[in-house]
Amino acid sequence: MILAVVGGKGGVGKSTVAFGVAAELDAVCVDADLGMADLPERRGPDLHDVLAGRAAAVEAVDESGPVDLLPCGRTLAGARASDPRALRAALSAVEAEYGRVVVDCPAGLGRDSGAALAAADACLLVTTAERAAVADALRTRELARALDAGLVGVVVDFAEETGPLRGRFGAPATALPESEAVRRATRHGLPVGEVAPESVVAERLEEVAALVQRSTRSV
Repeated sequence: MILAVVGGKGGVGKSTVAFGVAAELDAVCVDADLGMADLPERRGPDLHDVLAGRAAAVEAVDESGPVDLLPCGRTLAGARASDPRALRAALSAVEAEYGRVVVDCPAGLGRDSGAALAAADACLLVTTAERAAVADALRTRELARALDAGLVGVVVDFAEETGPLRGRFGAPATALPESEAVRRATRHGLPVGEVAPESVVAERLEEVAALVQRSTRSV
């Protein structure tokens, strides 16, 4: 199973959700944001190397942390050398070896996002309740539909409840409140469930992961 975690714009908490859901699913988390990587850095080859043909995808998976991670490089040269067309094969290789893959996709509707969605079996959409973010998220949902990546759920970040957004996306919605636990987890490069397992955010991410499991059971 390959799950793409997508968002219409940056800064909506997409990487936090991807990392946390990957931890709950015992999946490999792939940082597929080739130009603006946000997940923790690890030693060794990264996704830039994989997409430039310098390393095998499975070789680049780092198992040293609480979440198995295929990290992405931070250099402009690495991003330029990467070929997004090779992403589908890379994700398929990781899926064949590990079974479950969660992809932290770049924001927006660019070629990199499309490449990740095209390889995915399903997607999870992350947004905030702001009007501009919702509008961008709806456009991302349409791209996911066009690429046959079924929407399993929506996460509304920095919100106490989903409110009027509940029915707008045609999928279950989960609210993640703003939390100090998220800030601590980000500072330490850890999933929220590792830093604050009893927090509301950790509990909600566990619920989202359970939703993903139910929705992709036959995949």
